[in-house]
Amino acid sequence: MKNIYSLISKAPFVFALLIVCTAAIFSFALDAWFLPTQGTLLILQLAVVITALSGNKQSAIFAGVLSGLIFNYFFTTPRYSLHMSDIDDIVNLSIFLIVAVMTGYLAAFYKAKQEALEKAELRASILMSVSHDLRTPLSTIIGSLGTLQEYQDKLPEQEREELLQGALEESHRLHRYIENLLQATKLHQGIKLNGVSQPLLPIVNNVIKRLDSDRIRVSREGKIPNVTASGYLLEQAIYNVVDNALRYSPGERQVILRIAVEGNLVHLYVIDDGPGIARAQKEAVFDLFFSTRTGDAGYGGSGIGLAVSRGIIEAHHGHIAILPRDKGCTVRISLPSNGSE
Repeated sequence: MKNIYSLISKAPFVFALLIVCTAAIFSFALDAWFLPTQGTLLILQLAVVITALSGNKQSAIFAGVLSGLIFNYFFTTPRYSLHMSDIDDIVNLSIFLIVAVMTGYLAAFYKAKQEALEKAELRASILMSVSHDLRTPLSTIIGSLGTLQEYQDKLPEQEREELLQGALEESHRLHRYIENLLQATKLHQGIKLNGVSQPLLPIVNNVIKRLDSDRIRVSREGKIPNVTASGYLLEQAIYNVVDNALRYSPGERQVILRIAVEGNLVHLYVIDDGPGIARAQKEAVFDLFFSTRTGDAGYGGSGIGLAVSRGIIEAHHGHIAILPRDKGCTVRISLPSNGSE
């Protein structure tokens, strides 16, 4: 299914050609069973509709013209020529072409409206998320700094340090949220990668430096080939996954990052001993704004981080998945290698 979507997006005219040829073969087979001319036109019209809904206006018009030529050549008298002598066939073909062109324009109009609706829904979701997820860290930062300003001469050194540390942690949390929100918006608009061949391990090490945690352990199996990647974007994707693992694992437990190779894929496994993810939520957690928290006071994520990770990984032609595990959670990030080391 994923290959079909890729073909539709990258080569809509090839997809249109395949659909029309399939419809033509099907019509030719049924023609031997005395399929009426109108039946052949309906099958070819269905091919145009499928192309229009899946591709774009130009590919739909191309499918319509190609279907008309096929109908003229194979199914009208005289057969196997582009000449038509029957007035009914001429009228039917003319109506078919008009309907095909109109279908292409209507499909383009429908897709434009659908994209506008999706953008409106995204804006509404962002506004709701911003109103909730900016409020908590900002309130903490303002409260901590306000207390320091008013009582800085009266507070013990330890309490001042705790207030400053709390404000700093919430500032980092706010920065992570805004960064992921920006990336989510870019991904929705269609991200463009400027990838270069590079090893995965330095990117993973940059993530570890940003997180600054002694709970992370890295292992790798054998020689790891390079991947073609945008270093900053891939770092952000891995950061979101590892940050989740650290936040949901017990404080004393380690998070293991294991790099391995399988065929032409480089795998990064992020393994933690947290509460795990329910089977029913293993796909939903990668949806934008899906959160496991319950109630306003819940500490679950904002529902952006993993969605951004999936978008970035898929933009690198990779895949991210949650693997079955008896305890904790294992997230596997798979990226195609380019063979160099």
